[in-house]
Amino acid sequence: MFFISAIALANEPAGRFVPPAGKIILIVGQDVENIKAYLESVKIVPAGFAAYTSAEFAEGLTDETDNGGGPQHAQVLVDRYPNTVLQLALYMVNEAEKVYSGDVDESLDKIADWIKSAQRPVFFRIGYEFDLPENYYEPKSYVQAYRYIVDRFRKRGVTNAAYVWHSYASKVSRPHEDWYPGDDYVDWFAISYFDQPQTQMNAMADLAERHKKPLMIAESAPWHFFTQNDDRAWKEWFVPMFKFAEARNVKAISYINCDWDATPLFVSMGWGDTRIQSNWALMKEWIAEISKEKYLKSSPGLFSTLGYRASD
Repeated sequence: MFFISAIALANEPAGRFVPPAGKIILIVGQDVENIKAYLESVKIVPAGFAAYTSAEFAEGLTDETDNGGGPQHAQVLVDRYPNTVLQLALYMVNEAEKVYSGDVDESLDKIADWIKSAQRPVFFRIGYEFDLPENYYEPKSYVQAYRYIVDRFRKRGVTNAAYVWHSYASKVSRPHEDWYPGDDYVDWFAISYFDQPQTQMNAMADLAERHKKPLMIAESAPWHFFTQNDDRAWKEWFVPMFKFAEARNVKAISYINCDWDATPLFVSMGWGDTRIQSNWALMKEWIAEISKEKYLKSSPGLFSTLGYRASD
């Protein structure tokens, strides 16, 4: 049993679907095949799963789609794992103007209606990694598109979505706040955790604290460690990641269980194989860690723990 001080409780972030003090939502992604393979080996169903769609096409929800990053089919995740949350990422690179001009309203409404039908907490990452240079998000257009989506979803009666503002948490040429949609539009702050120094992640963690928003590691994997053949990964990447999560009061961790070198979209990147089940010793360490009480897993009481009711 662990105890949490009154000071720590007073500093706990509030918001939609935030776990209690000392708890972390455990999420695994990022395609249906790798999720299935993970579960067959680890045999512990996490609190949630990650999926992807786009503002222009709304693909990968009710139908299976593979754009090179692995098969996406969010409905399969919802049907197979009823006591889990979903982290849904919205791709809108080169689509921001289309979004706020109303050109993709039909797709946005399809996504909104699907989220409502999921009847569970959905952590919706709008224009994920907004500050990644390769995404070319102009701050003003990004903010306008983000707000347009949230406003439209609210008008359409979506009440089970938590809106996530996700930084790639590395070098930026301008302040993160330039892309910030505002406290009324952001429920969670989020970062990526790959191979960048932790010092580059602290800016977003500090912002989350100042805005009293929960912090999520929305995408994570030990790039370049080649976990299938390299025993360094646990000590040099996983342990520091978990320590960072504890130090910065991270409330959700999403791990990408993927063989990047065998995935067409990423095959030339040299990121390696980050499947937990590809290395027996690593999997043993992983299972020991996530079996701890602080990591939320699938359970009949998960939704109530997060403050969600189906009637919301």
